[in-house]
Amino acid sequence: MEMDLTLDLWGVENPEEELEKVRQQALQCTACRLAETRTNVVFGEGNPRAPLVFVGEGPGEHEDATGRPFVGRAGALLDQALRENGLSRKHVYICNVIKCRASVVENGRVRNRPPYADEITACHQWLDKQLTIIQPLVIVCLGAPAANTLIHKNFKMTQERGIWFPCHYARYAMATLHPAYILRQEGESYQQNYRLLVQDIAAARQKVIEAKKEPKTTLF
Repeated sequence: MEMDLTLDLWGVENPEEELEKVRQQALQCTACRLAETRTNVVFGEGNPRAPLVFVGEGPGEHEDATGRPFVGRAGALLDQALRENGLSRKHVYICNVIKCRASVVENGRVRNRPPYADEITACHQWLDKQLTIIQPLVIVCLGAPAANTLIHKNFKMTQERGIWFPCHYARYAMATLHPAYILRQEGESYQQNYRLLVQDIAAARQKVIEAKKEPKTTLF
């Protein structure tokens, strides 16, 4: 059964138009130091009426080059896990906590680094506006850093992965393994962790179906 691609939103008459307005504003953002080193702002993509939103930590090299989220190897793995659940990017919305690549130059090479707390704080205005416009029923945090921002601080992936939590921006939120983490595993460990990602997406898909049957209430 294919997931319903839209939600009956309240308070947002045209989420497509509103999200595009915010995206255009974000493209000009200079609120933190990452504006000095980025190639592109990676705002997010997918269905503005999606009941299911995936949130990662931040863009990497390929995302910075293209302006699109999750387009490198980790993105390909996420797409594969979505397909195993009968989903594609047209069914969901995908974005990150920060919209610009956090990087550092070491030995003449640019590599990714975790974003600093002040960068996350400066960028939160864009994530806040995105999720407020989309009003998803379910959010899946890809990795602990996103869960630290949207679920609770000091999130422990080994203990809390796959557990449903209340969230300011959705009725339900959970965290699963980041595809980039899975790609660093080998052999049986890789297979086991990938299956966990597929299973968690399946659980999120089912939670959307259940949530759509619940009485409609305001989120805030």
